[in-house]
Amino acid sequence: MFISDLLTILLTALLCLIMVRNVFNQKRSILYNYPPGPKPLPIIGNLHILSGETLQTYFRGELSKKYGSIFTVHVGGEKTVVLCDYETVKEALHAEDILDRPFVSSFDDFLHGYENWKIMRRFALSTLRDYGMGRKLIEDKIKEESDYLVETFKSYKGKAFLNTIVISAAVANIIVSILIGHRFDNRNPKFLRLVELIKDILRLLGSPSVLEKNNNELYFHHNNFTSLITNLFIAGTETTSTTIQWALFFMMKHPEIQTNVQKEIEKVIGSSRPQSEHRKLMPYTNAVIHETQRFANIFPLNVPHSTTRDVKFKGYVLPKVRNSSDPMLSPILNDKDRFQRPDEFYPQHFLDSEGNFIRNENFLPFSTGRRSCVGENLAKMEIFLFFTRLLQNFTLRAPPGTNFDLPSGIGFTSIPPYHKMCAMPRTQI
Repeated sequence: MFISDLLTILLTALLCLIMVRNVFNQKRSILYNYPPGPKPLPIIGNLHILSGETLQTYFRGELSKKYGSIFTVHVGGEKTVVLCDYETVKEALHAEDILDRPFVSSFDDFLHGYENWKIMRRFALSTLRDYGMGRKLIEDKIKEESDYLVETFKSYKGKAFLNTIVISAAVANIIVSILIGHRFDNRNPKFLRLVELIKDILRLLGSPSVLEKNNNELYFHHNNFTSLITNLFIAGTETTSTTIQWALFFMMKHPEIQTNVQKEIEKVIGSSRPQSEHRKLMPYTNAVIHETQRFANIFPLNVPHSTTRDVKFKGYVLPKVRNSSDPMLSPILNDKDRFQRPDEFYPQHFLDSEGNFIRNENFLPFSTGRRSCVGENLAKMEIFLFFTRLLQNFTLRAPPGTNFDLPSGIGFTSIPPYHKMCAMPRTQI
């Protein structure tokens, strides 16, 4: 009897707290003039309408049509302001007061959140440059790793295989060589397990779910370095390898585009090793890589930002609280006013009428502003060298019965549908 009464009291108290919180949140939303959005339910917020499989489509479709380019959704009890067009996203990503990262427990549990991102970012950039990023030293490492990857592909002798782990391992070895000074054998079980764990972490993160004194020396300690290295390893492995996987997937799906890339490789590179300097001489291949990044949309929801103080933005007031702003890249990369065929894989989005490469201001796969991707130049070099080296040596074919229309995988990054690949050695080179 006592236990039953106690449970009743606790449940009543909980419901009262929920009601008080809801009233408080509603008054706070009115006070701070949050952007409009769907009405939340107690406890779960808008989770009942947010499906992980269709989240980006739902945001840039139904919600953006109803509420415009900026709106609020509730993930549990937390508010997220979603930004959904080029001008809005670009303005937010360049705003000095929207540069923080919100507290997200699933991130903080394993990344621990390092203090003062500006200091640690400068340190990361200068250190990466010291260890060869953007110079011939790192290019040589990528070339060496691409040769190992070619040999791995050859070992399958044209039979169907999953390329996910072998490509991820090859890309991971680049950042490993920077961070610890040597590579792992791409058959090393512990190394392959580490690569698999990175993929698992990003899949989990994709599920809907205070400074010290101003003294630089205080930021260079074990926890900060551990967080920084973890960030560099995950970011330097998964996004690049996923982009390469998508590129190979599209080459199987569009054999005529693959043939055009191989013709350009034969014309510009021949049987020589691909060099990063070849990229500016290969407009079609460069356009195919850009279109892969646009169409695959590896980071559809971007990385969330938060405000450093109360901010007036687009007619609304965003308070300095734990809420986040989510500058979506998906609507930008699929803007039908800026891309002729946004729902198709169409390399001509990045070519003029004479076949010259052209840039598009809506192309923001690495984000923009002061918190854009630290490893953008390294990633560009890796994608070009791995992609051209593989297509120089192999013609990629899909095994019989491959379904190219399956949805992409769900996670923090967008991954290709589950598929196998046949890499047929090219004898003409």
